[in-house]
Amino acid sequence: MDLVGTVPKTFWEEWLAEGNCAGEQERTDLEYAWFTKSKVSLKILPGDRLYIVCNGKLRGWAPVIRLLSDLDDRERPYFAICRSGGAVACTIPQAIPGFRGLRKRWWEHDQEIPFPDWKEL
Repeated sequence: MDLVGTVPKTFWEEWLAEGNCAGEQERTDLEYAWFTKSKVSLKILPGDRLYIVCNGKLRGWAPVIRLLSDLDDRERPYFAICRSGGAVACTIPQAIPGFRGLRKRWWEHDQEIPFPDWKEL
């Protein structure tokens, strides 16, 4: 199941600085995680896509390589959706308002179009 998350506009530059962005030379020795408390993340599997939205636009996706969880902490369990390289810049014609948490992808893959200026807010 593909999931969608929002990066706040105020955190965008920091998020980009993480690395392994679409269009950059990939470093497969690095791994990054999207931390969440959303239990919907339990449905994502390696090979699924984690899509990113910022400032009202879909910016692209990265392939998920694994899901880590700490379900032992019953009061505040967390999940980490992990990615490495292979990010793809794309968007859809519709605006997407920011939201908290994660949502299931609601558009069809064939609606996705290349987004060469995806880093620009």
